[in-house]
Amino acid sequence: MQPTRTPRPQAGRPVATAAHALKPRQLVMMGLGSAIGAGLFLGSGVGIQVAGPAVLLSYLIAGALVIVVMHALGEMAAAKPASGAFSVYAEDAMGATAGATVGWLWWLQVVIVIAAEAVGAAGLLATLWPGVSVPGLALTFMAAFTAINLLGVRHFGEFEFWFAILKVVAILAFIAVGVALLLGWLPDVASPGLAHFHADGGFAPNGLMGIGAALLVVVFAFGGTEIVAIAAAETDDPARSLARAIRTVAWRILVFYLGSIAVIVAVVPWNSPALASPFAAVLQVARIPGAAAAITLVAVIALLSALNANLYGASRMIWSLARRGEAPAVLGRSDRRQVPVAAVLASVAFGFLAAGLELLFPQRVLPVLLNIVGATCLLVWTIALVSQLILRRRADRVGAALPYRMRGFPVPTLAALAILGLIFVLLIVSPDTRAQFLSMVLLVAVIAALGALARRLRTGARAAP
Repeated sequence: MQPTRTPRPQAGRPVATAAHALKPRQLVMMGLGSAIGAGLFLGSGVGIQVAGPAVLLSYLIAGALVIVVMHALGEMAAAKPASGAFSVYAEDAMGATAGATVGWLWWLQVVIVIAAEAVGAAGLLATLWPGVSVPGLALTFMAAFTAINLLGVRHFGEFEFWFAILKVVAILAFIAVGVALLLGWLPDVASPGLAHFHADGGFAPNGLMGIGAALLVVVFAFGGTEIVAIAAAETDDPARSLARAIRTVAWRILVFYLGSIAVIVAVVPWNSPALASPFAAVLQVARIPGAAAAITLVAVIALLSALNANLYGASRMIWSLARRGEAPAVLGRSDRRQVPVAAVLASVAFGFLAAGLELLFPQRVLPVLLNIVGATCLLVWTIALVSQLILRRRADRVGAALPYRMRGFPVPTLAALAILGLIFVLLIVSPDTRAQFLSMVLLVAVIAALGALARRLRTGARAAP
């Protein structure tokens, strides 16, 4: 990316931003924290069992995709900082229906995920302390993080900064232990060497299909990185803050993910049942006492960090939609500290409801809701890339100065869109994910239709004498 001096926002309706209280260091750690979640600590074993050691290629492809998406969002957010981020850019590029649809779609996905994270964190803690009430703990988490978000963006940013620090330290410690194990530096522990990379069927025991199937699993682990574009609107210097965040986050994502997965694959056979908890499996081989409990606590922190960030992102998205007339006006109000209180409460209310229903009907409510919105992050990324393609070409035609430019445009954007197209094809052809894809298509159609109808009714009401 190449910074220039004169930012020039894209054309469109007035941009909505909240307070400017986030610090650059908080934005950087938010970017890292949003990419490092329970999908890495607990879900990475699924991808390894599907693709074998070749899962590293799946993570490399997914990581490269996320880096391009971050650069595309960074280019647009630097030119036009907005709390609605990709929703605002989609509106500028493709019209109000596209912008409102992607905004509502992302909000709905996130508030459902918030409920899942609260229930999941409570369930994990209950495995360590069986006497703990899962329903009570889940609702406590929801209430606590609602309070944090109502304190203001400065407090939210500081909480999220330290959450992310804990996750980063845990990963660095894990990689260090793994390297020491592989080099034979741990006392009384034999190094497994690199045999697991080619044993039991070779590097890619399930071939290209295994790599593709694993890609479907691992790509969702990177969901949430788009929150950085939303948060950038609440920094004092979005262009400079984003440039630093993207440069820092992009390569660290690859190091943390690929480093962790390489250690797991080297230490634990790809077809081992121990991969149900891959990090704990490595630490047990290294004879680290309390490994399972430690990883469980780290996973809980990862879930709560994601809950905190998602509640922030959801509240800013619905606030932005309201400010643009695409949601009830009451959700676009802020208090004297510029905290969108109504938007925070609306976002968490759905989470409380979904969490309550899941606790009343275990394994019935949230799995259905998550299946419906499961693929929406891929659609959000697709729309963000298409928006960047349109807006960048529009800016280049008129010679607009952009504070931040993607290198090599449009090649990275087109390559990322091709990868996303391949993933959508895999979703359609796989019997396990076809229903998820069709549910997403139906949900998008319903949201777009309802939004268009509401817009037409508003226009008619204004035109009436």
